Amino acid sequence: MLWFAFLRLIGLLTTLLAASLVIFVVLEVIPGDPAEVMLGLNAQPDTLAALRAELGLNAPVTTRYINWVLGMLQGDFGISYTYSVPVAELIGERIQISLPLATGALILSTIIAIPIGVYSARYHGKLIDTGIMSVAQIGIAIPNFWIAILLVYVFAIVLRVLPSGGFPGWEVSFFGSLQALILPVVALALPQASILARVMRSALLDVLHEDYIRTARAKGLSNKATLWRHGVRNALIPVLTILGLQFSFLIAGTVIIENLFYLPGLGRLIFQGITQRDLIVVKSSVMLLVALTIFVTFLVDIAYAAIDPRLRRRV
Repeated sequence: MLWFAFLRLIGLLTTLLAASLVIFVVLEVIPGDPAEVMLGLNAQPDTLAALRAELGLNAPVTTRYINWVLGMLQGDFGISYTYSVPVAELIGERIQISLPLATGALILSTIIAIPIGVYSARYHGKLIDTGIMSVAQIGIAIPNFWIAILLVYVFAIVLRVLPSGGFPGWEVSFFGSLQALILPVVALALPQASILARVMRSALLDVLHEDYIRTARAKGLSNKATLWRHGVRNALIPVLTILGLQFSFLIAGTVIIENLFYLPGLGRLIFQGITQRDLIVVKSSVMLLVALTIFVTFLVDIAYAAIDPRLRRRV
């Protein structure tokens, strides 16, 4: 197991290095000069040159890339062109919103989807199974921003039990901050729960036709015990794959949801950085999201090996 984890860790570090190169190259070729954005189109050439030198934009591309990577390894993400404060400080403030938002949505979607998928598989071919899968299909088809609008209309405008947007801050009001995240979390979680429920159902139906399931039943184990003790555990491998992918989607989906609910999270920071050509903020923020996604993938691989020992033997 340790050797398996070590090899996966090497792959993680290699992927991070490749991702940093891609992010840097893509953002460097985007048209537009951050110095011109900051000073305006009527700025004098000598003023622009001085600002470019101050921001380090005159250095060769390779030098800027190496300095950026080495800085991140030391916890130095650079200074924001727009806000003139350390990028690490901006990210630290914003991720306190984005990470609970994405994590809460992932947990909620899992809590909803796993029991529903198992229940639907247990009653495969019956009316309840058809109804559940029809609702799940509708959940997949509706985008999360449309669900968010409906949630705001029902719970914020009609019932007036939850806020429609904004974020008071954890230090100002912990309970108020939790309330502000309820609707965004639900809006992000429902489409993902629909996908996960269908995957859980399909995976479990495949497992229930395996020989060891028939053997367990032949030994006198009840259908319910066979389902949960042998079926669900072996059906979790494809579900874990989807969970890893969903975390990436949820992190990316916060850009839309945070702008819709006026949440000052990391997604909104990236959006503002793109519009303001604050490249150092965009590069560092996106790199952090990529690192989180790769780390979650690493945890999913370890969970694979823990659930199915055969994967460890293939290393």
